[in-house]
Amino acid sequence: MNEVLLRSLTPSVLGILVRRGADFAAAEDAVQDALVEAVRVWPTDPPRDAKGWLVTVAWRRFLDATRADTARRRREDLVDEEPAPGPAPAVDDTLQLYFLCAHPSLTPSSAVALTLRAVGGLTTRQIAQAYLVPEATMAQRISRAKRTVSGVRFDRPGDVATVLRVLYLVFNEGYSGDVDLAAEAIRLTRQLAAAIDHPEVAGLLALMLLHHARRAARTGPDGSLVPLAEQDRGRWDTESIAEGVEILQTALARDRLGEFQAQAAIAALHADAPTAEETDWVQIVEWYDELARLTDSPVVRLNRAVAVGEADGPRAGLAAVATLHDTLPRHTAVAAYLHERDGDLATAARLYSEAAQKAPNLAERDHLTRQAARLNARTCR
Repeated sequence: MNEVLLRSLTPSVLGILVRRGADFAAAEDAVQDALVEAVRVWPTDPPRDAKGWLVTVAWRRFLDATRADTARRRREDLVDEEPAPGPAPAVDDTLQLYFLCAHPSLTPSSAVALTLRAVGGLTTRQIAQAYLVPEATMAQRISRAKRTVSGVRFDRPGDVATVLRVLYLVFNEGYSGDVDLAAEAIRLTRQLAAAIDHPEVAGLLALMLLHHARRAARTGPDGSLVPLAEQDRGRWDTESIAEGVEILQTALARDRLGEFQAQAAIAALHADAPTAEETDWVQIVEWYDELARLTDSPVVRLNRAVAVGEADGPRAGLAAVATLHDTLPRHTAVAAYLHERDGDLATAARLYSEAAQKAPNLAERDHLTRQAARLNARTCR
């Protein structure tokens, strides 16, 4: 059984059902039933046209559910429209489904969870593990999202800003999680950039390319996290960096600055530095000022504090951190790093240990634990 094939076909099959009139939640359930049937049948009786088989079975499951639900008897006139067996049209509906999953009736967090489940093909357990919540909690979140959009006619798909946010969050999950969605997010953002002339779409594409260019250097052979300053820059993808910078420059020239363009400008400055020591931290602080003005985000201000610590010294960075609430994600890790830069190794070790307990993923937790152990070993000499 080729699970990769099933996952790759899911968006197109789901899109066909939605276009034929199925509401999203019912279509998603029908496709899942078809996938279960494929797992059962295909090992002994593989179809000649996998996609056509899935469309036919999913559509029949949808119609069966429709007839069984008296509240949806108005859909019974769709019975005669059952698609005939045979090759299905080669249409990529994934981007359309992103717009549907970003429906205005959903919160961004629910939209992302629904997108990962329905479009990304992740299981509820995988999504729960990615967000460090119990599987039952994530199942409830996805079920609520499906109920919210159940029966909704998608005449108000999510706007571009919401879709960009979902794509950005899915990219980040693919970039740091166990399931690789980053390349798919880049592919879809390319599609969106080709279809919509919008500087923020270009800014997001540039940001993704610049971050993805560093991916090979982000982890060591043992899977351990490698901080930006310690990465082997010879392993960065220079073609992706050049493309990202070119896209960004074109977007910035339109003088319609948005948060993704500002983030991409910061990433470009990191990518442009031959070594960590040659990074233009003063200009990075200026871009963080722009980003903070655009978003008023405390997370942005925390990242700015790191840049201030590099540009003006660790005590200036610690002063900036002191203005922010200590419940912010990675607040403790940033404080630990700046205390280490300032020479207070005992405090830094303690804070690294505390930060490890709050880490959002295993790789980061292990990295912070090693940092604490390294400093503890130095202070015990």
